[in-house]
Amino acid sequence: GSSWNKCDFETNLCKVLPEFNLQPGWIRRNGQSGVGPPYSDHNGNESAYFLSLSSEMQSSSAALRTKVFLPTDEHLCQIRFHYWVSQMSGTFMVGLQKHSEDTVTNIWKVSGELRNQWNVNTITINSTEKYEV
Repeated sequence: GSSWNKCDFETNLCKVLPEFNLQPGWIRRNGQSGVGPPYSDHNGNESAYFLSLSSEMQSSSAALRTKVFLPTDEHLCQIRFHYWVSQMSGTFMVGLQKHSEDTVTNIWKVSGELRNQWNVNTITINSTEKYEV
C-alpha cells in the first residue's frame, strides 16, 4: 500500500515542509495576488495557493527543505510536484541530503525550456538512512 501526503498550501505549508519555516525569498500566494504569472495553479484554479519566489529573488537562489524522512528500506519514496519556471535563466533543482553526509547531492534539475507553463515531475528516492530533500 502507498501512503500519499498531499501538499496543497491551501491553509499553510504542509506536513512535508516544516510549518512556518518558509525560507527567505519564498512566498505563499495564489494567482489573484497581483504579482504576475502564474495566474492560477496547475488545475487552472485562480484562488488556489502555491509557493512562489518573490520577484526580489530573481537573481539569487532560495532553498526549500523538507522534514526528515525515514529510510526507504521497505518502500521507495516518490515525490510528485508541479512546477513553473518563468525566467529564462532560472534553474530549479531537487537535492538529496542523507544524514551521514554534509553535502546536498543534486538528483534532478530543470532550466527554463518549458517556460511559463505548469509542468509535473516525479522523482524516486532510495535511501538506507534518514534524509531530507
